[in-house]
Amino acid sequence: MLRTAGTHTGALIVNADDWGRDRETTDRTLDCFQCGVLSSVSAMAFMADSERAAALARDQNIDTGLHLNFTSPFSAPRLSTHLLKHQERLSKYLLRNRFAQSVFNPRLICPFEYVVAAQCEEFARLYGREPKRIDGHHHMHLCANVLLCGLLPPKTVIRRNFSFQPGEKGFSNRLYRKLIDRLLSRNHLLTDFFFSIEPMDVPGRLQRICEMSRQHLVEVETHPIRAAEFEFLTSEKFRRLAGNGEIACHFDTLFSTVA
Repeated sequence: MLRTAGTHTGALIVNADDWGRDRETTDRTLDCFQCGVLSSVSAMAFMADSERAAALARDQNIDTGLHLNFTSPFSAPRLSTHLLKHQERLSKYLLRNRFAQSVFNPRLICPFEYVVAAQCEEFARLYGREPKRIDGHHHMHLCANVLLCGLLPPKTVIRRNFSFQPGEKGFSNRLYRKLIDRLLSRNHLLTDFFFSIEPMDVPGRLQRICEMSRQHLVEVETHPIRAAEFEFLTSEKFRRLAGNGEIACHFDTLFSTVA
C-alpha cells in the first residue's frame, strides 16, 4: 500500500500526531504504522513515553517530526522546575480563549523562546538529529509569538493551516489562514493542502481528498488513540479509499523530490 516518493507530482501523506505522549498512544500509532497506513508521526518531547517512542522510531525507521507542545503538561519524570513553569505559563495564556494564539504577547517572548528551544534540543537528543519537520499540539505552532519571533527553524517543513473549501469558513477566517500560510511559505516548506481525517462520515469528503493527492501534496492528520480513527485507519474501507500505492511511505523526503 505504501509508495516511494517521487513517482508522480502528488502524494497522500497520512501523519499520526502525539507520538510518545503516553504508552497507549504510541502503541496504537505503532499498530497503524505496521498495518502500512501511516506515512509518518509527529513526536512529543518531555512526555511519559517520549524515550520509548524514540527508540521504537529509530528501530523501525519511522519518519518522525517534532510535535511542539505548549498546552498539555509535560509528563516525563525529573524535568526542571524552570521548564515546567514556563510551559505552564504558556498553556494558561494560549488556552484562555480562542483568540489568544492570534495575539502577540511581548511578556511571553522569553518563555516561548525557551520552551521551543528546549523541545528542539530534546528531539535532537532523542532522535539523533535536528527536526526536519515541525507541527504543533492543538496547532499552537502557528501562534503569533512563535511566528513573529521566527522561532521555527528556516527551511524546515512546517504544517500549514487547515484547508477549507469556499463557504466552509467565514471570509475573515479564511483570509487570516491564507495570510499565515503566506508568511510561513517565505522561509519554510509547506504541503499544498492539509486536512483532518475527521469527519469521516461526510459522503465523498475523504474520496475528494484522496483524488486531490494525485496532483498535490496533501497531508492528512490522524490521532490513532481515538477509537473511531483507529478503527477506520485499520479497516479495509480505508485501504480501498486510499487505493493501492497512494499513501506516501515517508514525509520529509517528498520535499527533495517533489517540491
